[in-house]
Amino acid sequence: MTVSQNTSQGEHADAPVLFRTVVTASGHRFGHATLNAPASLNALTLPMVDLLQAQFNAWADDPQVAGVILDGNSEKAFCAGGDVVGLYRSMRAAGAGKVPRDAADFFEREYRLDHTLHRFPKPLLVWGHGIVMGGGIGLMAGASHRVVTPRSKLAMPEITLGLYPDVGGSWFLSRLPGRTGLFLALTGAPLNAADALWAGLADRAARAEDQGALLESIAHARWDGERSADAERLDDLLRALPSAELAPGQLAPHRDRIDALIGPHDTLATIAPRLRSLACEDDSWLAAAGATFQKGSPTSAVLAIALQRRLRHASLAEVFRMEYQASVGCCVFPDFAEGVRALLIDKDKTPRWQGAAQDDGGDAHLDALLAPRFTGEHPLADLR
Repeated sequence: MTVSQNTSQGEHADAPVLFRTVVTASGHRFGHATLNAPASLNALTLPMVDLLQAQFNAWADDPQVAGVILDGNSEKAFCAGGDVVGLYRSMRAAGAGKVPRDAADFFEREYRLDHTLHRFPKPLLVWGHGIVMGGGIGLMAGASHRVVTPRSKLAMPEITLGLYPDVGGSWFLSRLPGRTGLFLALTGAPLNAADALWAGLADRAARAEDQGALLESIAHARWDGERSADAERLDDLLRALPSAELAPGQLAPHRDRIDALIGPHDTLATIAPRLRSLACEDDSWLAAAGATFQKGSPTSAVLAIALQRRLRHASLAEVFRMEYQASVGCCVFPDFAEGVRALLIDKDKTPRWQGAAQDDGGDAHLDALLAPRFTGEHPLADLR
């Protein structure tokens, strides 16, 4: 395999994202982007987002690039989410009730990147080894080839932070079987590799130690430079890898129970006592889910239900535009900052939520959260 380093952005080993190209037998190249912030479990920062956006744009426009691989430089995580500690600092600096400019910029450009990956014109393989949470799932969700390993752990745990499953979560979670997507949003329940495959959040499972062999096979293959044919060839290379032995999933066995807990038109007032009751279950996965909901942010619960239901038939671009408004709104109201403080800053794990009462619809609070906080056209108006 021949690998050449992209000297424009990836020449320094301590760069937050490393970029390389894999030269293949046909003369085509595969772009290879690696998140390189292992100390933070590859938490996404705005500089990382900007580096990825610029390079993915360049690879999309380069006829010699047949496909792209995105992974993380960590045995523990592909990406544990967005840099919420950085967002917390921007909220504190802006002051209560004001839009933090850095946070607004982050959400705008993160969602633009996620949209780019959903619409990427070439095969895009995301190697989701280890922790894949929040913004990490946002990077993975739109890829054409999403790979998990036996040590993958996926979750959308925003209810613990006073945020909600963003990065397109209002779109892809609502497309999970039954009401499992809303259950995951309300409980932050973790998924393993088998769960991710069953839910359609991943396409293939592979052993972590076989990533190098996959890169070698990509280098030795002949590519056409045509998306459909190259996507099939990448499928074949993944199928040729040894089978990965996976632990049993939790989501499929509990599907019927979840659908009974959350009716298609139930309000939060109806759902909340049912989810709270799970904390007393003998089943440890359900009990943990119920306990997380019990301690979670009422703002997150209100937003998760409203956005999944309101945006179920919306386009992906429309989803990102509404999520931008919701996320900036969360930065203006106190619960998001309070959740980050309690979980990651002071680490007392006792957030003092100030959002809408958990057992009512919170309509006025919801309308205030979703109100536009920009002048002129929407920052993501150009997404299609």
